[in-house]
Order: sequence, then structure tokens, then C-alpha cells
Amino acid sequence: MALSDPLGDMLTRIRNGQRARKPTVESPVSKLRLNVLEVLKREGFIRGFSQHELKPGIPMVRIELRYHDGEPVIKSIARVSKPGRRVYSKIADLPRVYNGLGIAILSTPRGVLSDNEARASHVGGEVLCHVF
Repeated sequence: MALSDPLGDMLTRIRNGQRARKPTVESPVSKLRLNVLEVLKREGFIRGFSQHELKPGIPMVRIELRYHDGEPVIKSIARVSKPGRRVYSKIADLPRVYNGLGIAILSTPRGVLSDNEARASHVGGEVLCHVF
């Protein structure tokens, strides 16, 4: 079955896994998903991730969720730019998530970056999701 929003599917798996207090969740692999996971790991929202094959030719990524004192580190994770409505932002209009406590993940010409990295690189792009 083909997904219309693969990134949204991965974010929902993370959200559901943390609500159920799972240590890890699995998701199919794509370049965009791996890049978003790399940003989440760099910003400290997940413990890590690793690739493996479910069956020969079916790659999956195992995402290690992070908890602090038994509570999920990710309080909310929401898709902003959807297949039916793309949301782009210039460098001056980049959103501040929870007044800088959260991050926005962007797809820019320099790759997938957090909003702080995009401001430092002085590039705008498509706002993929907000994480707090």
C-alpha cells in the first residue's frame, strides 16, 4: 500500500510509540525520513536510530525514543507542510516554536535543517514539522 504522506506516517509512529511508552518504534526507510531523524538526534529529541532489513529488500529504521524521568522528551510533534498544502518560509519569517523551546524542521537547499541551523546558514525552505 502506498502512503500519501510518508513523513507524516513516521511522525505518527513516534507520537504513538511515546504515548505507549515504547523504547523503540520502526518505520520504513527513505532519505527524507533519515535526514529528519538525524536532525531529531542532533537536537536531542531521540536517543538514536539504526537501519535493518525486515525481509530481504525491505529496509526499516528502528528509532530509539528518549525519556526523561519516565516522561517522553517529545511533548508534541506535528506535521506542518502536508501533501495538499505546502508551507514555505523565508529566513525572516521562520517560525519560533514555543518561543524557542521547540524546533521547526525545514527542508532547505542545504539539506534538512532545524530552524536554528537554517538561521545560521541564512536559508529558508519548506517547513516540514514542529517539535516540542
